[in-house]
Amino acid sequence: MIEILSEQEVVRAHDSGRFVADVLRTLRERTAVGTNLLEIDEWTAQLIRDAGAESCYVDYAPSFGSGPFGHFICTSVNDAVLHGLPHDYALRDGDLLTLDFAASLGGIVADSAVSFVVGNTVDPADLRMIESTQRALAAGIAQAVPGAKIGDISRAIETVLSGDGYPINLEFGGHGVGSTMHQDPHIPNAGRPGRGFRLREGLLLAIEPWVMADTATLVTDADGWTLRSATGARTAHSEHTIAVTKNGPVILTA
Repeated sequence: MIEILSEQEVVRAHDSGRFVADVLRTLRERTAVGTNLLEIDEWTAQLIRDAGAESCYVDYAPSFGSGPFGHFICTSVNDAVLHGLPHDYALRDGDLLTLDFAASLGGIVADSAVSFVVGNTVDPADLRMIESTQRALAAGIAQAVPGAKIGDISRAIETVLSGDGYPINLEFGGHGVGSTMHQDPHIPNAGRPGRGFRLREGLLLAIEPWVMADTATLVTDADGWTLRSATGARTAHSEHTIAVTKNGPVILTA
């Protein structure tokens, strides 16, 4: 399903986006060496309750997971890149953590992800990889204008990631959002310009470049959810929800 929102629904989407952005900012500020992933999940659950929002994850049971997910946020550490299931792990100095969070507020979903290094020991290669996904995200967002095609977004992302030397996996990518979390159109992180669905005003897209340092191959953890790099290489993931408007793309989760 591809959902086109009304003007009133797009206004509500701004509230959803601000909430998701605020939660990720709060979690990042609280997270430090020694923070347990289950603490992050508990903080997220409380923030959802306080806002009167609804979790998109706790009951989520898609075909690619061993669901229901049972938690409120994805916490992916080091070689984990997507769908990281929170578990009893205390973060260490130098860990590369990705927080991926989606929630519904007022009936509209927003989805965002951020990668960062915990503590004071920072590998410059991690920062380069994170920054590459951020530049790829900005490049993809810039293409999200009425009349453009999904392939224009995909190609812009690919140009940055491939140009920086990162392999690209096409199994998982961005997607439409609206009244539910995962909708069409699918937005692969590589593609051909001028191909795919034509963008229209009122479309919400979650655009999400992600990479693994030296491979495009994923493996699934024993938990049935967490996706890791096949080589054990570090990973990074950046995501925003945007609205396609007549004045260009608007980032809702900034």
